[in-house]
This record gives sequence, structure tokens and C-alpha cells, in this order.
Amino acid sequence: MCVSRFLRCVSFSLVPMAMVCMLCNVLLLFPDLKIHFLLEGHVTREATWAPGLWGSGLLVLLAARSFLRSSRTSGCFAFRRQMFSQVLCSGVCVLSAGFCSLVSATALSQGPLCLYNDTHILTWGVPLQPLPDRHSGYLYNRSLWSSVCVRPGGVVLWNVVLFGLMGGVSALQTLLCGLNLLNTLLGLLLGGGHQVSPVAV
Repeated sequence: MCVSRFLRCVSFSLVPMAMVCMLCNVLLLFPDLKIHFLLEGHVTREATWAPGLWGSGLLVLLAARSFLRSSRTSGCFAFRRQMFSQVLCSGVCVLSAGFCSLVSATALSQGPLCLYNDTHILTWGVPLQPLPDRHSGYLYNRSLWSSVCVRPGGVVLWNVVLFGLMGGVSALQTLLCGLNLLNTLLGLLLGGGHQVSPVAV
């Protein structure tokens, strides 16, 4: 496949994915769509790290813009110079999107921060994280989703849907950027000016 066309396809694919990750992360900061949980520090730790905003969001958007510009490069020297920069961009994307996917998976396995009943005292914590003396994990026991957390309302389903979506999309970003990295390296080794003529807009 022509390197420039692959860059163009990846670029257009990454933009909506980055927007989805950014939206998911913003919503995760406002459980029950209320701001006071964030202001009081009662938001799941992984959401406050904002990997969907900077990792699978901003950095991926910048890389997508760079990929699109490089897809219009013509000439052997200019092509190879651009491809070196694309190797770096693709590598950064793989790391940032991969980090977002890992954080999302961790948040899913641990469960949300919420107000729960701990020996007849309401306290904030992460009651659904898997522990040997309690349960193997809440993801396989939906009866825990509504019976454990008192506030924010529906926080378990909120986190499962949003972290699941953000993790899945960022994993797909990681795959696309990894393929783009391989494609770019092949273009550097095998490509020439006649192979990478600009794609008509």
C-alpha cells in the first residue's frame, strides 16, 4: 500500500477516536453529571489522571494532523525527512494511547470511587476492587452494581461504560499507530519519490 495513502487513512480514523476518548474522560470527571464530586475530590483516581484528554486525545490529534500533512509530501528527500518525523509521532502515539488503554483497564478492574456503607458507617473508598476475602470482581456480578455504592448515583454503570469505551477506542488507536509505525519504517527502507506522490484532495 502507498505510504501516503495509509497515512491519510490513519489520520482520518484517529480524529473521531480522539474526540470520543476526550469526551469519555470529561464525563468521567463529572459522575452523576454533578461538579461537586470533582471539587470535593470524590472522583475515581484514574479519571483524574485524564489519559483520555492528553494521551488518546490531544497527542493523537496532533499526530493525526502531522500524518495528514506528511501524506501530501512529494519528492524523495522531503519524503524521507517527513517519514523520520512520522516514526517519532507514531511511537509517541503508541505509548500515549497504550497508556490510556492500560489505565482504563485498571480502572475497570478496580471499580469506582464511591460513598459506601462500611460496617454501618458511610465512607468514601473503592469497595468493589477484587480482594481474596470478599469477591473476585464486580464486573462478573451485576448485583453489586446497585447495592454497594450509595453515591454518586449510578456511578458503577457510568464508569463501566465510559472506561470500557475509552479503553477499547484507545486500544484501537494503539493498533493503528503501531501499524502506521511499521508502514512508515517500510516506507523509509523501500520507498522512493515515485511511490509516495501526493494523494489528490
